[in-house]
Amino acid sequence: MSCYKYWEKIKEIASSIKDYDELKLQEMPLDKIVPLLDSVEEIAHDQTIDFHSAKHILDDELMNNALKTIRRFYVDFGVKIETENAQKILESDDPWNTLESFHFYNRYEGLIRNESQLVSFTPGQKFVFIGSGPLPLTLILLNKTFGVHGIGIEMLPEVAELSQKVIDKLGLSSQIDVLVGEETCLNNIDYDIVMVAALAEPKERVFTNIWDTVNTSTPVIYRTYTGMRAILYSPVTERATRGFHKVVMILPTGKVNNTSVLIRKEI
Repeated sequence: MSCYKYWEKIKEIASSIKDYDELKLQEMPLDKIVPLLDSVEEIAHDQTIDFHSAKHILDDELMNNALKTIRRFYVDFGVKIETENAQKILESDDPWNTLESFHFYNRYEGLIRNESQLVSFTPGQKFVFIGSGPLPLTLILLNKTFGVHGIGIEMLPEVAELSQKVIDKLGLSSQIDVLVGEETCLNNIDYDIVMVAALAEPKERVFTNIWDTVNTSTPVIYRTYTGMRAILYSPVTERATRGFHKVVMILPTGKVNNTSVLIRKEI
């Protein structure tokens, strides 16, 4: 099916959300924002649009401004919903139940299942997640499901602090730590597996510093966006991951948005 059926709809969506700057978005209730996200994801999840067809939209210069608007909205929405859920957990008498009510909880479960096909997660493994966010759900689910010990790395002190408080509230402080810093923190910690969040930036610097640190046997997983899901965020480029060999890639299913890729350092 032609991807051009969405040409005008993408521009209409971008026009409807272009005035929602970060401050205005933070003030809006989620029930007003989620329908906007749903309208974007209806396009992103259309399985009738193949990768080649999707590129006609995603690479078109005329769509550049619309894509920038949609992608900014997607990032700001993600920060808002994670931060709000993190704060609800801290205030909750049943923090695990509050966590499981998170809008994207089931999607993260599906994403973790996909990634368990890339790497064999085992109890006691040391897993580092670069860009773990205010609600470190990946680290929490890896520990809950596989017994993996997690370390999150966050650039912003306030985000790392909130994230660590969530970990403590869930009773996981002996299993998961959150550090303030960048990917260069890898030089000072032990790890078995490294993951790069889809929104970790700037990509070229992140992967260059990882390459400088890891050995050739270390599994490195990164999350990205492919096909029409790339309407949500710019994909990781081959230039960014130069010096690494792509081992295998797992495409998303259902409402999962991220493609997960396993790479290893080349010499």
